[in-house]
Amino acid sequence: MKRVGVAASKIAKDNLFLYNFYVVLISSLFSLFIFIVSGFVVTFALIIIGYVGKEIMLVKFERDWSDVLVICMISLTIITAIFNLLIISKNIRLNKLK
Repeated sequence: MKRVGVAASKIAKDNLFLYNFYVVLISSLFSLFIFIVSGFVVTFALIIIGYVGKEIMLVKFERDWSDVLVICMISLTIITAIFNLLIISKNIRLNKLK
């Protein structure tokens, strides 16, 4: 989390507005990347569970997959947003850079 501030201060070069802008930008891009990768993994895991349940265990899971996927993505969104807000709150500065 501290590396976001270090990277933003190197890019901003003593400009407080740019520093805060880059903190928000870097943390948002990182959170988007984490959300996409985690969402892919969750979707892939649900596909594997559905395949195993249907082909090997002979149980049909096809009825409620959309509800499970929606709940998983909402949970992932909330966790990613909290993580992003935590990073931003640790790195935002209101006074001049030293």
